[in-house]
Amino acid sequence: MNAKHKKVELKKANSKVNPLFISALFVLGGNFNAEATDSLSEQDIQFNTDVLDVRDRQHIDLSHFSRAGYLMPGKYHMVLRVNHHQLNEIDVEFKAPESNPSGSEPCITAAIAEQIGLKKSAEKQLAWQNGGQCVDLSSLPGAQAKGNLAENALDISIPQVYIEYISDSWDPPSRWDQGIAGGIFDYSLNALNKTHGENNNSEQDVSGNGVVGINAGPWRLRGDWQGNYNHRSGAGKSSQHSLRMSRYYMYRAIGALGARLTLGENYFFSDIFDSFRFMGASLISDDGMLPPNLRGYAPEVSGVAKTDAKVTVRQEGRVIYETQVAAGPFRIQDLSSAVSGTLDVQIKEQDGTVRTFQINTSNIPYLTRPGLVRYKMAIGQPSDYLRQTRGPGFASSEFSWGINNGWSLYGGSILGGNYNALSLGLGRDLLTLGALSVDVTQSRARFSDRSSKAGESYRMSYSKRFEELNSQVTFAGYRFSERDYLSMSQYLELRYLGTNIGRGKELYTVTLNKQFESSGLSSYLNYSHQTYWDRPENDNYTFSLAKYFDFMRLKNLSVNLTAYRSVYNGLHDDGAFMMLSVPWGNNASVSYSNQYFKGRASHNVNYSQRIDNNSNYQISAGIGSDGRAGAGGFYTRDGDLTSVTATASYNDSYYSAVGLSLQGGATATAKGVALHRVTTLGGTRMMIDTDGVSGVPLVGNGGVSHSNFAGKGVIGDLNNYYRSTVHIDLDRLADNVDATRSVVQSSLTEGAIGYRKMGVIAGEKAMAVVRLSDGKSPPFGAIIENGHGYQTGIVNDDGSVWLTGINAGEKMNVKWDGKEQCSITLPKPLPSLASALLLPCETVIGNKI
Repeated sequence: MNAKHKKVELKKANSKVNPLFISALFVLGGNFNAEATDSLSEQDIQFNTDVLDVRDRQHIDLSHFSRAGYLMPGKYHMVLRVNHHQLNEIDVEFKAPESNPSGSEPCITAAIAEQIGLKKSAEKQLAWQNGGQCVDLSSLPGAQAKGNLAENALDISIPQVYIEYISDSWDPPSRWDQGIAGGIFDYSLNALNKTHGENNNSEQDVSGNGVVGINAGPWRLRGDWQGNYNHRSGAGKSSQHSLRMSRYYMYRAIGALGARLTLGENYFFSDIFDSFRFMGASLISDDGMLPPNLRGYAPEVSGVAKTDAKVTVRQEGRVIYETQVAAGPFRIQDLSSAVSGTLDVQIKEQDGTVRTFQINTSNIPYLTRPGLVRYKMAIGQPSDYLRQTRGPGFASSEFSWGINNGWSLYGGSILGGNYNALSLGLGRDLLTLGALSVDVTQSRARFSDRSSKAGESYRMSYSKRFEELNSQVTFAGYRFSERDYLSMSQYLELRYLGTNIGRGKELYTVTLNKQFESSGLSSYLNYSHQTYWDRPENDNYTFSLAKYFDFMRLKNLSVNLTAYRSVYNGLHDDGAFMMLSVPWGNNASVSYSNQYFKGRASHNVNYSQRIDNNSNYQISAGIGSDGRAGAGGFYTRDGDLTSVTATASYNDSYYSAVGLSLQGGATATAKGVALHRVTTLGGTRMMIDTDGVSGVPLVGNGGVSHSNFAGKGVIGDLNNYYRSTVHIDLDRLADNVDATRSVVQSSLTEGAIGYRKMGVIAGEKAMAVVRLSDGKSPPFGAIIENGHGYQTGIVNDDGSVWLTGINAGEKMNVKWDGKEQCSITLPKPLPSLASALLLPCETVIGNKI
């Protein structure tokens, strides 16, 4: 038997007791006290103990099994499950119902009933019992509640007609989990050390950004930070550094309104008007609170890096995204859906060159479901990145009303005294032809010299999924602005700086995906063209083709061709990239790439290998058209504590560079503290408690991490308002660890710190014999539990028991007749477990054995 099979057998042994006992449960002649047999949970079962080969048939306690689903009256800490959907952990009391004093049923309090997600009409139908403390679920035909002690859960089954809309991954607001109080510190750090071969000068560059915050109830207090350190040695040496908080704000979800309330420093997010920074308050209907099929989209950034590079995305000076990318094409698709307006993208190569371009993010046509209204409101005063307010106080609002299945009316306004803007638009669902919206916006601005400017801006947007062609126009739009049309940010620049360069004239944008299934070819196009009244036009496009194919005995080869152009402030940045990749063994590939950039070409051979689900690396070597050879390497690992990216590169007699990128976070609550990896800074996360057991493999959101030395782990990047699932990877559990509860779920609000406790038992396994003070043994069927209430064994004939979770000096309780009768203490240190342990059971005071 190999090690893997041994591990499986050990895991199976966790639930084993004496085979005689298991067999007995199946062959006992069960006779029901009542004639009806359709409701075992309410019927007593009499076991025919004559079939048991035990010395003392009178010394047997099967009360734990005599009534299916029966729990002794008392308080229990359980997981609430509604229609098999796992919700929060709750404290529930089991009471004897008024109609059956000898029975037991869970008391569904008003707090528990609120989490069920009942419709208002169903809430009015509810009847109450036990003096108005408990819901009588029978008042809703078909509804019932049962305790499941084996899985430590309260299962509520209720007809769908009585509860709010739910889907496989989404819960209504009544089921959202606000999480627990705590603090977070998330970071993204990038460091580069480069040495120039020609003069041996060196440069160190360190940059970072992140989020610090505190959670209290539904409120999220946040602060965004960013910093940079740059030092050059040799001729022209210099040193620069900065560290500042770029934004302070707080927010919370308001489920009843389907909106997010934000207070403090913020950015004006609008589907109609351009973005600007302000200090004040906003109330915005949040599409993230809608079921997944009704949500919007997030912008993406694409381009090509000619070396290992750092890509930074900024909005009005604030870093909103920064990452290291390998040489070749890249697409950043995990920006927040709240990002809108103009974004500045910077690509800093390891050879020191910097490329910059802008993208204009836009929403798909502004359509709303029939009868619904989406809205955004804000009030405050504009401010700059130095946190100085300027300009007029303003109030804004916008809406989109779904008139019927085809038409939506939308519009909005910004009212600020010396600056005012008004917009009105119409959206139309064209069914098989896609979706279209058109709108017009007018602005009026007055200045201190009493001059004024007024102009209009016209926009048309289109979106379509062509199923028959297997292609999608994610977004296509056209916008024309008159010379005297001013956005709020343009007005502020003109008012306070006396000039405004970059007033847009025409803007074309399109994002297109197309699949050619018959040939295995896929294509992608992202294009924007912006003209201005007062400066040269800007262009930005990325076009790529990819194809998978087989060649002779070689399978799953791929070829990728990417071309890009960026024209920004009159500077051209054109290039192309081609790669041919061939699979090479398990989880590895060899590739050839060719890159063209500003009249120069380079050729590279690469080898990449996926080490495991969390790590991979790539090494490369090549030569440029100038004859210089180079080599490099790229390694990434998603660790338990942080995500690591390490790079190294060398260019013949030109430069050598090493880089390191770290991204992760720290989460601290009253339940514990843990370091962990994270992708979305300041995002939603869940702290998992493994009962003090370290190294437990936790799986969530596609990644694997492990609990720390204190038995705490954090799974980051959970989707807001989705039903997220975290589970223990049972195949990777250590042989001396068992999981009695291995799956947890929750629908967390934005920025929440969820908390769930897994049922984990760690310790050795061995046969033991339990003896009472009079030399006798506990009755057959008695239950043994550890200090956390987890079952570790069931007493067999003559006190023998297969005991799990054995730890030196640990105390365990032995129960029968529905209560704790005595306790055993494991020896310290533990003796050899090759033979059965003899464990005296000390009588609990007040009990007579």
